[in-house]
Amino acid sequence: MTPTITAFERSPDRGRGLARDMRLRWALEEVGQPYEVRFLSFSEMKEPAHRMLHPFGQIPTYEEGDLALFESGAIVFHIAEHHAGLLPDDANARARAITWMFAALNTVEPPILDRGIAKLVEHDKTWYEERLPIIEDRVRVRLGELSSRLGNADWLDDGFSAGDLLMVTVLRRLSGSGMLEEYSNLAAFVARGEARPAYKRAFDAQLAVFTGKPPTA
Repeated sequence: MTPTITAFERSPDRGRGLARDMRLRWALEEVGQPYEVRFLSFSEMKEPAHRMLHPFGQIPTYEEGDLALFESGAIVFHIAEHHAGLLPDDANARARAITWMFAALNTVEPPILDRGIAKLVEHDKTWYEERLPIIEDRVRVRLGELSSRLGNADWLDDGFSAGDLLMVTVLRRLSGSGMLEEYSNLAAFVARGEARPAYKRAFDAQLAVFTGKPPTA
C-alpha cells in the first residue's frame, strides 16, 4: 500500500529542504518506497480533520492503511523498521543507530531550533543582542561534542543509517549561519548526506512544491 504524507502547501522555508516532511521524503527515497503527498494550508493544519492525525496541528503525518502517525522522528523510525536500508541487521549496531536518531532530535536539534526561533521572532526585543550569543554558545557546545565523536569517519556509526539521516537534516538548519563551517568534519558530513541520490530526489520533490516546476529526473 502506498503511504501518504502531509506537507506544507506553501513551505515557509521557500523550498530549502528544511521543513520536516523532507525527513520522510528522504527516508522513503532511501528505501525505495513510493509515496503520495497531501498538501495543507496553514489554516487546514489547524482544522479538526487534520488534528485527528496530528493533535498539535503540524506536519508531517504519515498514513498507510489504517495506520496514522505523527512526529517526523517516529515516522522515520517506522519506515526504517519496515524497510531495509536505514537500520543495520546487527542488533547492537541497530541499537546504536536508533540512539543516534534520538540524539539528533533530543540533544542536537533543541539549541539549533532555539537559535532559529530567536532570530525569527525575537530580533526586535531588547534582550536579543544579549541572548543570541548565549544560544549560539549552546549550539557550539553540541557541535564541538558531535565533531569530536565523528572524527574522520564518514558516518556516525559505520554505515549510513537513519541516525545519519536525521542528524544531517538537523545540522542543515544552520545553513547560512557560518557556524557549521567552523567544524570541517561536520560540514563534510552534511555534504555527504546531501550528495546521496535519495536525498537529491527528496530535495527536488520538496523544492518543486515551492517553485511549481516538476522535479528533474
